[in-house]
Amino acid sequence: MVGVGPRRQPSRKGSTADMPHDLLGEIKRLEDLFSVDTAKLKAITEHFISELAKGLSKEGGSIPMNPTWCMSFPTGHEQGTFLALDMGGTNLRVCEIILPEEKGEFDIIQSKYRMPEELKTGTADELWGYVADCLQQFIEYHHEGEKLGNLPLGFTFSYPASQDYIDNGVLQRWTKGFDIDGVEGEDVVPQFEAALKERGVPIKLTALINDTTGTLIASNYTDDEMRVGCIFGTGCNAAYMEHAGEVPKLAHMNLPADQEIAINCEWGAFDNEHKILPRTPYDVIIDKDSPRPGQQTFEKMIAGLYLGEIFRLVLVDLHSQPHVQIFPNQDISALQKPYSLDASFLSDIENDPFENLQETHDSFDSKLGIKTTKPELELIRRLTELIGTRAARLSACGVAAICKKKGYTTAHVGADGSVFNKYPHFKARGAQALKEILDWDKDRDGKKLGRGRDPIEILPAEDGSGVGAALIAALTIKRVQQGHNVGVRDPAGILAGCGPAK
Repeated sequence: MVGVGPRRQPSRKGSTADMPHDLLGEIKRLEDLFSVDTAKLKAITEHFISELAKGLSKEGGSIPMNPTWCMSFPTGHEQGTFLALDMGGTNLRVCEIILPEEKGEFDIIQSKYRMPEELKTGTADELWGYVADCLQQFIEYHHEGEKLGNLPLGFTFSYPASQDYIDNGVLQRWTKGFDIDGVEGEDVVPQFEAALKERGVPIKLTALINDTTGTLIASNYTDDEMRVGCIFGTGCNAAYMEHAGEVPKLAHMNLPADQEIAINCEWGAFDNEHKILPRTPYDVIIDKDSPRPGQQTFEKMIAGLYLGEIFRLVLVDLHSQPHVQIFPNQDISALQKPYSLDASFLSDIENDPFENLQETHDSFDSKLGIKTTKPELELIRRLTELIGTRAARLSACGVAAICKKKGYTTAHVGADGSVFNKYPHFKARGAQALKEILDWDKDRDGKKLGRGRDPIEILPAEDGSGVGAALIAALTIKRVQQGHNVGVRDPAGILAGCGPAK
């Protein structure tokens, strides 16, 4: 049996030894364009801190910093049975979460239901009717013949929504392919509850949450060192606990200054003013050609939706340059189709285990109809490294900004999303950037820190849209039982029939 040798490292010495000068020059240009050094990382982080504070102020800013009305971390001793509903663009997921007496433990039963495409452009009644039908099926299957009181529900509604209360949410705009009249600008909760009531489904919506807030709470439930929840996937976002005294835009609520409240940052909008992020000409094109130019600047540089498109734009540009011999005399029409390559295409290139990059050669041939030479493959490989590394290093700036703003010298950060979980080297590259930003290379005595001693670690997160939603429902009931009704629209309704949340 012939082995393929060791897996390739993120880059190799000597891999460009026989490369033509035109391609070597382009690699150097791309390295200069996409590399972000330590000094730039630190400058971005400092600007990020000021923008986080601005979002919490009365004036606001590009980063919304939305108060979620989730007012505490879990203790780990929450108990009870809760439902969780996660309405995504493709699937609807219904979970039953049982929180037992054991600290930080949970049991979960779940079912997935396909979200029919026709619903996305149908009517509001059809949408909420379908969601209520799925909930009814779930309850009837798992609780056949049982007489139930109102089961408390945490609803993960990951669409842009403003919240004056934890049990309401006004949809700002549809995303993920939805375009249903009569919902934008409206509180979605009464519409949803009307469909439940019509069918006699014994459920009481207790908390409407964002998946990032759920990630924060679920991760802290199993690890009390968790202080930040992040999503690095198709999009990007973060949530953390802030003291009310640091949120001037909530001053009218007269909350105690030390009262904690979870903040949903929506940090994809960082640097919409284009003051600090090192945008390339390719980033400018992506923004200009997007449905909402000038918005989500940070997201367009680090999120999975855009990584493949940055890669594609670079290759199309190189092919168009007469002095660069890349894919000469070949039909690149498949490569010229916008958003035809996704982040998984780049992941596969970075994961190619063969010294001659045979898998990458075959992918270009089968997917794009392009025959690649060895020098072209080396450039392609280096380009994926540069794009993936830049995304990971920039993502660390947001994490570092929250930790510096809060004064965290040690903490765990829970991260979820396809890019964090699946993109090669993303975790290691982000950890390295955090070290550089926060100066962990040496300890106070000037001695080198050993491996595995990072004060702030980014770790895989718990299920925010399931366990997190259930926990926030439990925390809301507990808070209302204790007479703390701030940020709750319908405290009497939440308690009605929900049973004790200990």
